[in-house]
Amino acid sequence: MKTGNIVRCRNRDWVLMPSGDAQHVSLRPLTGVADQYVELHRGLLDLLGMSVSAENLSEASFPLPTVADLADAAGARLLWQAARLTLREGASPLRSLGRISIRPRVYQFVPLLMSLRLEPVRLLIADDVGVGKTIEALLVAREMLDRGEVRRLAVLCPPNLCEQWQAELAEKFNLDSVVVRAGTIRSLESGIPRSKTAATVYGHYPIQIISIDFVKSDRNRASFLQFAPELVIVDEAHGAAQAEENSRQHQRHDLVRELAAKPGQHLILLTATPHSGIESAFRSLLGLLQPQFAEWNLDTLAEKERIELARHFVQRTRRDIERDWEGDHCFPRRESSDETYRLSPEYKALFDAAYDFCSEIVRSGHAIAKRQQRARFWGALALLRCVMSSPAAALATLESRHTAISMSEDEPSFDTFIYESSDDRTDDDQPTPPLEAAVATLQETDRKKLRDLAKLVRAITPEKDSKLADCVKHVRKLLAAEG
Repeated sequence: MKTGNIVRCRNRDWVLMPSGDAQHVSLRPLTGVADQYVELHRGLLDLLGMSVSAENLSEASFPLPTVADLADAAGARLLWQAARLTLREGASPLRSLGRISIRPRVYQFVPLLMSLRLEPVRLLIADDVGVGKTIEALLVAREMLDRGEVRRLAVLCPPNLCEQWQAELAEKFNLDSVVVRAGTIRSLESGIPRSKTAATVYGHYPIQIISIDFVKSDRNRASFLQFAPELVIVDEAHGAAQAEENSRQHQRHDLVRELAAKPGQHLILLTATPHSGIESAFRSLLGLLQPQFAEWNLDTLAEKERIELARHFVQRTRRDIERDWEGDHCFPRRESSDETYRLSPEYKALFDAAYDFCSEIVRSGHAIAKRQQRARFWGALALLRCVMSSPAAALATLESRHTAISMSEDEPSFDTFIYESSDDRTDDDQPTPPLEAAVATLQETDRKKLRDLAKLVRAITPEKDSKLADCVKHVRKLLAAEG
């Protein structure tokens, strides 16, 4: 039994003192007269009900750090993180949760936790449609911004998704952003103070939503790569996979590959379809995370390689989420049905006029350049899609003439404006860009016919929209069944 231990007898504390006799124990009261003590035979301890404390209390002190105590960079970073976490008042090690306006689901924290172990952050988030890749990526971005690890953020996305990303940033993550594309670049440049004469749009604005088809061109790519923000999110990243036969996709891949080659660049790739069936294209995506990934044979990966790849790649389907994370009813189930309706006389007159107009501009375009012919074709499809959707959609497209497309730029792709996506969500974006591109190739007489179509659309009131009337009837029936 070591001296200095505290024992308790009859509700009084005693301190063990050194004794010259191995068979006896010297005890001094913990409080009271210091020179009073008693000696007991060790065999009497149990009879008296004495118990020895589990801890030996002693005074301790630590010397102040000196220059010789300097550690390496890893130790300094650990100390820095520890100091920051002490300011969180024990609530959470994540600094961003108090500055967002949503409540993320548990599984959506996985990419964020993965990113905390990466330097730089290189992630491919390939979760299923509707799982929440946008939220997962912006959780990482918001956390890195709040920690001060990055100061600027850019999102590269197809042009039709720019406004959607801007809304997500503002409404859910309280981040104000600017949209960078052909129609906004001049106004953004004019907003840079004259004192910053050397600044560019990419270096001046902290949060940017950039059309990847605008920035991938030779005219804009070099400036973006030079002043790119520390963190870049690439949406629909499968469109930036390597593809030899698609020049547009090849340009996108070159842009992101050069971006990934910058030391310390944080990069997050988002796609619901990472693997198109072409192994080389998938490996080219993985190579954007780490160059050696592009050389690996994915069928014969060693365990060490699988672990390394898993640090950068996350993919969950809805079934995975329902089975392992949330429950059977965490996602709404879509039940579709086809219903027929008969056009009203006014609606049929509009459709016939639109069809005749589209057929005419396609036939009359045989003498113009191939590029302009394709623009007319896309514009005809866009107009017909709107008219078939609803008079309101047609009017919104015909009256939205603020996003003119310059035909001198690299030829854009309009397929996302025309064809419905293969996922469970409908695409409600107005296909104004392809129609604007077609209008740029028309003579004034054809443009007058387009204005006449707008007059026909305005003449169709909601009461004359038979499709809308039938839709209201079916919705009321569904609501009555639910109620």
